[in-house]
Amino acid sequence: MDSSNLTSLPEEGSEETHHSHNLPSAFSSAPTRPPIQTSSQKYAPSDWSGYFDQEDYIQIPDSDDVFHVYMAGTEGPVIFCLHGGGYSGLSFALAASKIKDKARIVAMDLRGHGRTSTQNDVDLSIERLCSDVFSVLKTMYGDAPPAIVLVGHSMGGAVAVHVAAKKSLPSLAGLVVVDVVEGTAMASLIHMQKILSNRMQHFSTPEKAIEWSIKSGSLRNIDSACVSIPSTLKYDDSKKCYTHRARLEETEQFWKGWYEGLSEKFLSSPVPKILLLAGTDRLDRTLTIGQMQGKFQMVVVRHTGHAIQEDVPDEFVTLVLNFVSHNRIGPHGIEIPGLRRPPQSKP
Repeated sequence: MDSSNLTSLPEEGSEETHHSHNLPSAFSSAPTRPPIQTSSQKYAPSDWSGYFDQEDYIQIPDSDDVFHVYMAGTEGPVIFCLHGGGYSGLSFALAASKIKDKARIVAMDLRGHGRTSTQNDVDLSIERLCSDVFSVLKTMYGDAPPAIVLVGHSMGGAVAVHVAAKKSLPSLAGLVVVDVVEGTAMASLIHMQKILSNRMQHFSTPEKAIEWSIKSGSLRNIDSACVSIPSTLKYDDSKKCYTHRARLEETEQFWKGWYEGLSEKFLSSPVPKILLLAGTDRLDRTLTIGQMQGKFQMVVVRHTGHAIQEDVPDEFVTLVLNFVSHNRIGPHGIEIPGLRRPPQSKP
């Protein structure tokens, strides 16, 4: 917002001086007016360290791929978060600051996003993305991973479902899918290039990008936008401005693969699962039948946009932690009351 468009405000003290000669007014004990925020202050980037405890760069053995992750918390199962296309791991920042008291949280920057660096940033095939997740988990936790609850938003939700459906992650204990349904996603693909080309492409500062994300409605929570949006940008030296880090418009050949068969794969995943939706009319036939059969839990989150975890982080955290608690997911998997686990020997 250009500050020149603001109506000029009276100088501090101009009216107050006028009133001081009169009888005490009803407002004489009112607190001092807070300083007016300029547009750039309102949309100033905030640092990830206010939300996560640490970051790490995961070098995948025998490759030049280095995946960037944010981490928080020291106990409980690992809530492993996968962001949507064009977002970053910081999409889960506000949620992380609340989850870390009850569980561990890891949010990775997927290939072609955030601070992750790979040999091919535009290979966003579902096979490649799943392989990346397995590689990161293997490199981080070796052969004895803790209980993992996969959380995926949008494209990341599709990746989470495909990873779960492969049934090759033995410590997988739960699946949380955020606002992605096969039927709706497949139907929207024909509009994707237009949506991508219609969005603002160049920003003079990160503040302008944050402001655009809020005013365009793509995000509805300014605190989340201030921490997550800067990580979705890169500086273009030739154009002397910021542009989108992820080159999504170059990945069209992979889009169908993210969502095709997603509903069946979701239902076949052998762990407790919950689907969080931002709208009611989103279930396709397969999921509607599956829900009627009680195969998964579903919650419609009101008053939010597509990025539920950013727009209403408190509600998102409550839903995730209740899911973990309801399904008795502990640090090593599903905890069955009365059944003691043998102590794990440390290497």
